[in-house]
Amino acid sequence: MRYSEARAGRIFVVRLEQDDVLHESVERLARKERIARAYVLALGALDEGSALVVGPKDGKVDPPIPMRIELKEPRELAGVGTIFPDEEGRPMLHMHAATGRNDTSVTGCVRAGVRTWKVLEVIIHELTDNPAIRKRDAVSGFELLEPEP
Repeated sequence: MRYSEARAGRIFVVRLEQDDVLHESVERLARKERIARAYVLALGALDEGSALVVGPKDGKVDPPIPMRIELKEPRELAGVGTIFPDEEGRPMLHMHAATGRNDTSVTGCVRAGVRTWKVLEVIIHELTDNPAIRKRDAVSGFELLEPEP
């Protein structure tokens, strides 16, 4: 385990509206407001045509081959994630969300493209005085969190 300490910074209360793309909207706001690091909560609904990354095809293969699922109808959504800068200093959202409709549930990473249905409420709590970044891992290809680069 590796870790670093951070302090609580500003808190942003955000309302995403119809067709706003979750990760694009959050990253755009982070750039505008100069939010380098944060934790993020999202609550609301996604629209048809949204997609999630739902796991590797084979957990023993590097680099992993992602599995993607397209969602064909609006679904409830609850997500949690973090923002940390990549090696070029760009804020990157890493968020996983649980989605549901009727008696089915799909959970996955939102980077495949989650479009807002009506409204998504997003809370961004900035983390300050912290050096953590995301660095590309040569084996997996993932942008992995380095708490103390």
